[in-house]
Amino acid sequence: MAAKKKSTEPDDEAKGVVLTDEEIKAAAEGDIDAVAAPSHEPASPRKRTVVVAEDESVNRMDLVAMLEDNGYEVVGEAANGEEAVELTRKHRPDVVCMDVKMPRMDGIAAAGVICDENIAPVVMLTAFSQPDLVKQATGAGAMAYVTKPYEESKLLPALEVAMGRFAEINDLLDNVERSENKLRETEEQLKKTEEQLKKTEETLEERKLVDRAKGLLMDKADFSEQGAFRWIQKTSMDQRIPKKRLAMAIIAKYGDPKPEVEDER
Repeated sequence: MAAKKKSTEPDDEAKGVVLTDEEIKAAAEGDIDAVAAPSHEPASPRKRTVVVAEDESVNRMDLVAMLEDNGYEVVGEAANGEEAVELTRKHRPDVVCMDVKMPRMDGIAAAGVICDENIAPVVMLTAFSQPDLVKQATGAGAMAYVTKPYEESKLLPALEVAMGRFAEINDLLDNVERSENKLRETEEQLKKTEEQLKKTEETLEERKLVDRAKGLLMDKADFSEQGAFRWIQKTSMDQRIPKKRLAMAIIAKYGDPKPEVEDER
C-alpha cells in the first residue's frame, strides 16, 4: 500500500481560516471567488459619543441631527439637568452639549456636578444675551460654550476644544498623581532609612558602652573578657534590664569620676 503523500500546504485550521459549508462546497466545485478571503482592512475609527441636554425638543432634534451628520454618536438625550447628569454617569460620553436654562436642574448646576465628578467635558449652549451665565458656566467647569442658533462652524470646533482641554487636564492630573505617589514612596523610604540609621546608631552606642563596662568588670572584678560579656548578657536577660542601662550602671559604679574643673580666676 503506497504511503499517503503529506501535503506541504498548511490546512485551513492551521491558517486560522474557518470556512462555511457553502464555501467548502464552492471551493470543491472550483468556484474560488465564492470563498471569502480574510479582510485586512483597518477597523473604522470609533465614533465620538455625545449626550445632548436641551429642553426644547425642536432644538434638541436639530442639534442631534447636526452631530450625527458630522460623525458623532448621540448616546443620550436629556430634557433637563437631572436627566443630563444621569445619562452622563451612565454612558460616560466623550462630550456633553448642555443648554444653560433647563427645568428641575439648570445647565450650570448640572455642568458643575459632571465636572466635579470629572466624567466628561461640557460644552454650554447659551443665548446671545447671557454673558453673565457664560461666566457662571465656565466657573462651574464648562470647557467651552456656543451661542444660539447652533451652527456647525461654531459647534464642532467648540466640541474639539472641549475634548482637547479635558484630555490635557486629565493628563496633568495623572502626572500630578504619579508625582505625589512617587513623593510619598520617597518619603516612606526616607523614613525607613532614618529609622534604620537611628537603630544603627543606638546599636553602636550600646556596643561602645558594653565594651567599656566589660573592660571595667575585667579590671575591677577580675572577670575574663568572655566572663564579663556573659555576665552582662545574663544579668540583662534575668533582670530584664537593657544592656545599655546595665552598662551605664557598671560604668557609673566602677568608672573613674570626672575630674572637677578648677575655677580659673
